[in-house]
Amino acid sequence: MSKLKIKSASETKWDAAALGEIMLRLDPGAGRIRSTREFKVWEGGGEYNVVRGLHKCFNLNTTMVTGIAGNDLGLLLEDLISQGGVDYSYSKKFEYDGIGRSFRQGLNFVERGFGVRGALGVSDRANTAASALKPGDIDWKSLFEKDGVRWFHTGGIYSALSETSAELTIEAMKAAKSAGTVISYDLNYRPSLWKTNGGQPRAQEINRELAKYVDVMLGNEEDFSAALGFKIKNSEKSFRSLDIESYKEMIKTVADEYPNLKAIATTLREVISATVNDWSAVLYTEGRFFRSIERPRLEIYDRVGGGDSFASGLIYGFLSGKTPEESVNYGAAHGALAMTTPGDTSMASLKEVEKLASGGGARVDR
Repeated sequence: MSKLKIKSASETKWDAAALGEIMLRLDPGAGRIRSTREFKVWEGGGEYNVVRGLHKCFNLNTTMVTGIAGNDLGLLLEDLISQGGVDYSYSKKFEYDGIGRSFRQGLNFVERGFGVRGALGVSDRANTAASALKPGDIDWKSLFEKDGVRWFHTGGIYSALSETSAELTIEAMKAAKSAGTVISYDLNYRPSLWKTNGGQPRAQEINRELAKYVDVMLGNEEDFSAALGFKIKNSEKSFRSLDIESYKEMIKTVADEYPNLKAIATTLREVISATVNDWSAVLYTEGRFFRSIERPRLEIYDRVGGGDSFASGLIYGFLSGKTPEESVNYGAAHGALAMTTPGDTSMASLKEVEKLASGGGARVDR
């Protein structure tokens, strides 16, 4: 497993770029989707959450490639992206046909869960503008070669949206690879996205092809099994508990099968209840394992986006020249902090991440 080679910031316009869908998240707060009378609106998406965190928390220059519906919901999305400080100049806007038959804005209804009631997501994202993007729509040469990008991130949520989104992901990865940009990919297996799209066999077919271009692979224990087909010994089918040594053996197997991988990282979450989780992370790079600080019985306010915030903290560690141990701790700390506030995206500051990553606690700062 070779070491990552990352371009210097002076060589590029963008520290990081991402490809994915950004949805409007409709949040009923403490209530239920099925009975609420009001929703709060956030923006969010597995790939977007990463580059937003890199900008808002870690002060890096980031850009997002997506599709946007040409109506007022698209304008709302653009406004929310702008508030997050992420550039979206390489995104494509699709003309609205009046009812969204062709291109529409994706919606994600999400309730946080509490105690014995788990979080619930109900997505309404068929035929969205982002899923309509196809090879040839984006000027990758301008992005990766003219502007220059240090790190490119995408994931299994976007590649599952449509046949063309998977094809576009491969096109983007090839362009990034040619330009010497580091590529990370979060497996992010979602059964609902593959339910009518070939199921798990099709997910594994696509993800195993994409894995050939990846430098840094991200995913939890279930992702590697469901999305890539690697089995973990001594694990429950529900993945409620995990034998960490068996998991490390599986990671080594992944690294052997894909010698292009230079790092593999994952969060380790054991769900005690919707609002209490054991939380840590592990990173495998340069032939060694690095485990983050373990946080047993971490109190959760909103778990959605915790893994994405782990990814942005980890990526920041690599981009800023941190050691592997520091990088995995920045990721785990950022993910933990992101789950203390509502919405998909992080509200944490770099100072807070640094404090928690170094072992600090929740004593009041005055």
